[in-house]
Order: sequence, then structure tokens, then C-alpha cells
Amino acid sequence: MIWDDIGFLLSKNRYNENSLIAEVYTKEHGKVSGIIFGGTSKRIKNYLQIGNNLHINFNSKSENKIGYFKVEIMQALSPYYFDNISKLSCISSAMNLIKILTADSQKNQKIYELINSLYILLKNNNWIRNYIFWELELLKLLGYDLIFEDLVEKKLVGNQIQYVSKSPTEKKIVPNFLINKSNNSESISTLLDGLRLVGDYLDKTILKPNNLTQPISRLQFINTLK
Repeated sequence: MIWDDIGFLLSKNRYNENSLIAEVYTKEHGKVSGIIFGGTSKRIKNYLQIGNNLHINFNSKSENKIGYFKVEIMQALSPYYFDNISKLSCISSAMNLIKILTADSQKNQKIYELINSLYILLKNNNWIRNYIFWELELLKLLGYDLIFEDLVEKKLVGNQIQYVSKSPTEKKIVPNFLINKSNNSESISTLLDGLRLVGDYLDKTILKPNNLTQPISRLQFINTLK
């Protein structure tokens, strides 16, 4: 099996002294793993940054054996954020979520396009708010559509509208921006509440039922915002 495609680097791990095993999310073939020979060399390793966009040549002798990648850089996207630890951690968290939540070799062009949109939202002043909706869109594309409007009760506290979860066992305040989809600037504490709320849903609905834990990269991202 031989094909050419473009994709984003999701992960990389040392295979031996000179090579790496990498996972990429490609436009036409979905998530694919392969060995990059010479991946630790100075010529290649500098552009093998998580989140970078690559041209990929894949070669495998059979569907049951791991294949081999030859890669060339298309867009060096992650290095733009080397001096911004929060945005760099955001990229790492997003790629890790796609790595653990998507199935191998299943094309989903909407997810590929969603990765593209990540780099657009990072340029926006309200990028943290937009990233929360990015995660929700990813979950929706994977069949887990979280509709907050159906899960909350509306209350008037003083002169402020407040949304509280309908759960009989655990009452949680849901940030207003998740309900009204406003594009207003929110406080960092409100945005952190939104990220934790999505994380709780991710844990209870997807990760724990499949014996998975929330990726460390997502927790690290949240910590950079505190």
C-alpha cells in the first residue's frame, strides 16, 4: 500500500536511535501511524513539531503491519507559538485529544478541517473562549453532542441570569457564554470553569467508560491559564 497525503503531526515517540514512530491525522486517510527513519536527525527533527502540517508519503507491505513515512514540511505552524506557552500547550492538548478520540484509518474531512480552524482561532483575542467551542465541535463530530441548553435550569440571581445543571446529585453553575454563545470577553476564571465543565463531560461520557484518562497535556494547558 502506497499513498501520498497531507496531515498534521499528532504524536511522536522514539523507535530506535535514529527513528521515530509518529501518528498523523491526514486529509484522505484519517489517523495513521508509521515509522520515520532518520526522524531524530537534525535535518528532519526540527520540523517534526506536534501540530505541524506535513506532506506524507506512506508505504506499507500489508494492512496488518506498521508502515513507513517519508515526510516534508508543508507549514511550520507550532513554532509561531514557541514564545507563548499557553497557545503551545493548547496545540498539544488539541492534537492529543484527536489522537486518543479518533479511530485509526477512518477518513473524516470535517475533523481535518477542524484542525485547520484551530490555527485561525489562535490568532483571535478571544481564543480561549473559541477553543472551548472548538473542543465541543470535536466532540460533536465524534457523536457526542453536548447541548447545554437541555441540561440547565435558568435562574435569576439579583439582576443576573444564572444557569444551573439539572443533575439531581451535583449542581453546577454553567457559564452563560456556553448557553448564549456570546462573543464577549470573559474573565479567565469563567473560561477555566468552561474548560473544566467540558473536561468533566469528556471524562464521564467518553474517557472513563473506555478506561481512558484525561490527557496530561489538557491539564497542563489549563494550568498555564491560571
